[in-house]
Amino acid sequence: MIFGFLPQNLKTQAVAVAFSMAWQRAGVEGRYPDVSGQDAAVAQGRLAAFRGELHGCFTARGDELFELADAVLCADGPVRTLVGLSLAPEHRRGHGALYDAVNAGRVDVARLRWSLACLPLPRWRDGRIRLAVDVSNWLRPGAATSPERMFCHVYARGKGQAQMIPGWPYSVVAALEPGRTSWTAVLDAVRLGPDDDETEVTAAQIRDVITRLTEAGQHAEGDPDILVVLDAGYDVTRLAYLLADLPAELCGRLRSDRVLCFPAPPPSGGRGRPSRHGAEFKLADPATWPSPQVTTITETSRYGTATAASWDRLHPRLTSRAAWADHDGELPVIDGALIRLQVDHLPGDRHPKPVWLWSSRAGVTAEDVDRLWQAFLRRFDLEHTFRLFKQVLGWTAPKIRDPAAADRWTWVIIACHAQLRLARPLAADLRRPWERPCPPGRLTPARVRRGFRYLRATTTCPASAPKPGKPGPGRPPGSKNRRPATRHGIGKTSKKA
Repeated sequence: MIFGFLPQNLKTQAVAVAFSMAWQRAGVEGRYPDVSGQDAAVAQGRLAAFRGELHGCFTARGDELFELADAVLCADGPVRTLVGLSLAPEHRRGHGALYDAVNAGRVDVARLRWSLACLPLPRWRDGRIRLAVDVSNWLRPGAATSPERMFCHVYARGKGQAQMIPGWPYSVVAALEPGRTSWTAVLDAVRLGPDDDETEVTAAQIRDVITRLTEAGQHAEGDPDILVVLDAGYDVTRLAYLLADLPAELCGRLRSDRVLCFPAPPPSGGRGRPSRHGAEFKLADPATWPSPQVTTITETSRYGTATAASWDRLHPRLTSRAAWADHDGELPVIDGALIRLQVDHLPGDRHPKPVWLWSSRAGVTAEDVDRLWQAFLRRFDLEHTFRLFKQVLGWTAPKIRDPAAADRWTWVIIACHAQLRLARPLAADLRRPWERPCPPGRLTPARVRRGFRYLRATTTCPASAPKPGKPGPGRPPGSKNRRPATRHGIGKTSKKA
């Protein structure tokens, strides 16, 4: 069965059939696909099959949600307002249907997640999948009637400045590509609520993503472990404990004031309980640093000389407080490798501070150390995706009150980004006169979107034609709203950190 696929030519029909069957049988095309070098017919078939599957994921107001996604992809310039999308030629319905779809439509999120997991993923030289996890905020400071808002950490102007602004934080998981690029493959997004434990939600999210990738055939037994990269806002050691049973390796940044411990020394035979922790390693005190087990020096074109030093089997000293207050039994000892990365310079900073990384894999080699810190630098590619979502696709442009509608609109944006990724080998370089030519396969997502309107005319459009209708009566002129919306508080509602 082909989900909503209307073949435009015989070349793409066979490819679309095979890819649609891959969704049903949890299979994918190829173990190590090269997205930039796909044959045109194969790429066209994948795009057509995904668009048909996407239409099936919209289970209520599906035609309008699908046309809304096409309007986001084909609009002239960045998306500034939600209602402005109703003026796009690809949007054949009125603005009332647009708002009705966002507020009352339905998206089969489980099916859409599965469809994203079956798409070809970028692979690194060693065949490993590398995932990045980060939080992006949908700021809603003036929406007092919007529930489940939290205080979101936002960087302000000036070095070291930050603000806390009300909004909806979203945890996003994406697959990273090798090399310097602005492309990522977004696989999942979860909105963090006031009652959520961020670490537990992130652990469940990573577990679900890896499980789907395994079931879809993206990762098999014997393949290298999936590398998950996180920033300093995550408790990477606790995540490593919660995900210890998965074929995953975690690497996260630590604050520069953390204190870790070496393994406990062997028992001396004296009285008393044996020590569970060895000497302390204070990241801010070089006097506590012994000689590193591994040291690598790499010459880079962007950061100068990168020096990485590694110490093996370091763990934090856990206490029965906060997240570990309800832990049954003795607190675990979570060993890992500590890496200190020092570069000569950063863009705009001639005297950068060192970066401290912790890996859940002990016994790292020099090759592993270089792989970990280079993967951490690639994590910042996810920032380009967030910038594209907000500044080009208009993710945070709508003034939505209901958080469920915000989730619905978020998945529409993720589906739009997935279509851009599939259209990447098909798009022409429609550059402006002042822009430099871009070689094939190196187009940015924004430049692929520039030519998506021409690709849409040659691919599947499963949305049915709109039916004639007329707007409802609405509120009588001159009447007042006698049911004011409820005003909600901001921030956490539970005391557990």
